[in-house]
Amino acid sequence: MTELGIGIGWRPEIAEAVEALHGVDWVEVVAENICADHLPDSLTRLRERGVTVVPHGVSLGLGGADRPDPARLAALGEKAVALGAPLVTEHIAFVRAGGPLTATPLLEAGHLLPVPRTRDALDVLCENVRIAQDALPVPLALENIAALIAWPGEEMTEGQFLAELVERTGVRLLIDVANLHTNHVNRGEDPALALSELPVEAIAYVHVAGGVERDGVWHDTHAHPVPQPVLDILADLASRVSPPGVLLERDDDFPPEAELAAELDAIRTTVGMRSARAERVGTAHAHGALSLVPAPRQASLLIGAGARVSGGPMPGAVAVVEEPAPRGGARQRLAVTQAALLSALVAGTPVPEGFDTRRIAVQSRALAAKRAGVVAKVAPELPEILGKDFRRAFLAYARSRPMTGGYRRDALDFAEHLLLAERPEDPAARRRLTEWWQDRSGSRPPGRATRLVRAARHALVRR
Repeated sequence: MTELGIGIGWRPEIAEAVEALHGVDWVEVVAENICADHLPDSLTRLRERGVTVVPHGVSLGLGGADRPDPARLAALGEKAVALGAPLVTEHIAFVRAGGPLTATPLLEAGHLLPVPRTRDALDVLCENVRIAQDALPVPLALENIAALIAWPGEEMTEGQFLAELVERTGVRLLIDVANLHTNHVNRGEDPALALSELPVEAIAYVHVAGGVERDGVWHDTHAHPVPQPVLDILADLASRVSPPGVLLERDDDFPPEAELAAELDAIRTTVGMRSARAERVGTAHAHGALSLVPAPRQASLLIGAGARVSGGPMPGAVAVVEEPAPRGGARQRLAVTQAALLSALVAGTPVPEGFDTRRIAVQSRALAAKRAGVVAKVAPELPEILGKDFRRAFLAYARSRPMTGGYRRDALDFAEHLLLAERPEDPAARRRLTEWWQDRSGSRPPGRATRLVRAARHALVRR
């Protein structure tokens, strides 16, 4: 596996700080936030300095009931090639549900939601992973996620689920120790047990991040300092295997550069890791020029029983053996359960049997709050126009309007919702909102017939 070293998540808000930090071997960028043909100048400069850049996807939804979207896979692959990335990463999660498999409206979570640790879900996930591996030009690694809620009737622990996923597909793992801590607080799961059950030799790299506890629930915010319990789990992992890379994630409330440097030093001390980039550069000087462009893709290989690897071999590879598709009806059954859960979270439908209703309510509020925060970022004019009423108005809107597209579509729908209700009350603000909406939608405010159609559509979604 590629030796990455110590890294930090690249975000536009801290781009200058990341470039100035000493001892950063590599960075990770949210894949959906960049374009393959127009990379941010900061990332280009980092690459020119020999800093590895890894695209980290958040929208594939490989744990969902549907097969991966070819267009999303193609876009992720293009970004990997543009960045010269040695691998790409995604999550073991579902992010949307409904649609043709359930004959219900397609709903978007706008967040990473946990898959049930069942045979059906594992079968579907393995096939989706193999589809993704075949489509991507470099190896794929998948991340364990944090969760506020647990599925009833689970058949495996997290460690067992991940171990079988690796055995059957050969996929690498991105282990987030902060997420292990989150699941320990929120779901009573033992991080040491999870680590003991993992195939640690499959770890591509590790995430470290901070969070905060409120009312007995740990929120994986990526906006707070890394707490000692997370570093303790990192130390436990490092005692079992030397991770190829460790990365600090910070997505909000960005601290000064000195604080980021101190957190990187704490991570470096915990794992006892030297600069991988310095070693790579030294090796390149000894053997010729350093290339960050991934090697041509090799044939899929097998590890152990039925495990395939894309983008190149791993130790112990043997001949390819194809696995059967998911058992009959597995996708359909998973689709129904995921649609019922997501509908309860974002559309106010009854909570499916077996779920903790209090935790569902907490997760529902968290999803709405995240929607408000992201919409404020992708459409900063809205909080500017609406002022202090923005958040209250958006949360009221979100209670009855599930997200059915991306966040930019959500921003437009929110503005349209306000205009249909002849809001905001201030004429000047309403005029500004109308102009903003028209400029981005290319339409005039909808007439009475359109309003009736859309009201009927929203009523159907809420059912």
